[in-house]
Amino acid sequence: MVLVLALGDLHIPHRAPDLPAKFKSMLVPGKIQHIICTGNLCVKEIHDYLKTLCPDLHITRGEYDEETKYPETKTLTIGQFKLGLCHGHQFWVQHLSVSIKGLWVGVVVIPAVCHFATADRFNMSRMIYFILLRCTCIETETLLYNAFIYDNESLLMVKVIPWGDLDSLAMLQRQLDVDILVTGHTHQFTAYKHEGGVVINPGSATGAYSSITYDVNPSFVLMDIDGLRVVVYVYELIDGEVKVDKIDFKKTSTSHSAH
Repeated sequence: MVLVLALGDLHIPHRAPDLPAKFKSMLVPGKIQHIICTGNLCVKEIHDYLKTLCPDLHITRGEYDEETKYPETKTLTIGQFKLGLCHGHQFWVQHLSVSIKGLWVGVVVIPAVCHFATADRFNMSRMIYFILLRCTCIETETLLYNAFIYDNESLLMVKVIPWGDLDSLAMLQRQLDVDILVTGHTHQFTAYKHEGGVVINPGSATGAYSSITYDVNPSFVLMDIDGLRVVVYVYELIDGEVKVDKIDFKKTSTSHSAH
C-alpha cells in the first residue's frame, strides 16, 4: 500500500493565509510516501512545508508560482500506475492565428495589460484590447468561446477553451500516456474515470477563490495505491467539518509498472 497526497492551488499568502488547521492536523510527517502538487504554491515557504511532510515531492508550475523551475508537466510511476501532473492553465488559450484586419461590432472590448502563454510557447505581455465573443451552440446547448486581441496594429484571433475542458484533459492524458492524470486551476474538486484511466482535480487546498467564483471549499486528495487498485479519497472542508468521499479504480493491465 502506497499513499499519495495530491493538492494544489494554495495561493498562499495572496488569497489565503495558510492551510486550514483541520487539514494541517491530518497531514503529519511519515504517513505519506509521495506528494504531487498541481502548482500555485506561490512562495518557497509552502514548498519547504510540503517537504517536511514527505521528501518525495513533485510539483508543476502554476501561473502564479515564483519558482520558474517547476516543469509544465511531469510524469512518474508509482507501483503499477503511471501518473501525469499538470496545473491546467495552459488550456485557457489554445492558439493564436495569423493577423486579421477588420472591424468587429457587438462585442465586449476590455482594455488591459494581459499576459498570454499559449501551447506553442508564444508569449505576449503588453497593452492590448481583449475582445471576447460568447455564444451558445443551438444543437448542443454548449458554450462556445472565441476571442480577438487588438494591439493597435493587428487583430489576432484566439480560441479560448473553458477551464477543465474534458476534451483537452483527455488529449493530455493520451499525450502523457498515463493511467492517472492530476490537474488543477479550477479550484474545484473533480474525479472521474475516462478511457481506462482516472482524471483528478484535487481543488484548492486552502479554499482560495478563483477568477470564476469566491465560493470554494478547501479540498485535497489522498490516493491509496495497492497493486492494480487505487482508492481516491477526497477530503473537503464544508461548514467547518471535514467530509470524505471516495472513488475506486482498478487497472486491467500492467503496461505502466515500475522497473
